[in-house]
Amino acid sequence: MEEQVFFEHNGVKVTNARFVVDAQTFAMSNVTSVNPVTEPPSRFALILGLIIGVLIAFASPVFGIILAAICALFLYLQKTKYHVMLRTAGGETKALSTDEREYFNQVVGALNQAIVHRG
Repeated sequence: MEEQVFFEHNGVKVTNARFVVDAQTFAMSNVTSVNPVTEPPSRFALILGLIIGVLIAFASPVFGIILAAICALFLYLQKTKYHVMLRTAGGETKALSTDEREYFNQVVGALNQAIVHRG
């Protein structure tokens, strides 16, 4: 049977026979399921820092505004992480992590197609 490519982009390749991530290769025959995991960023400390910065701004405007601005900037820059977890007979492995949702969805879709194609 000829190897069929379902997805190939940025060092990631999904075929009916293998899943390649950078230099690591997973045999699709060993993969029993794909588990997409979404990990939202922890924002508690930055929100607390933003609130404290606003409160400090009443007593010391320069320091408070700088603290609040830095916390707001880091809140803005935080991104949700997406992980592709592969389940095999040997356990579960984090095969790929990215902060690009569409890319993540394409990889997960291609992996599911490869599993279905395998039969």
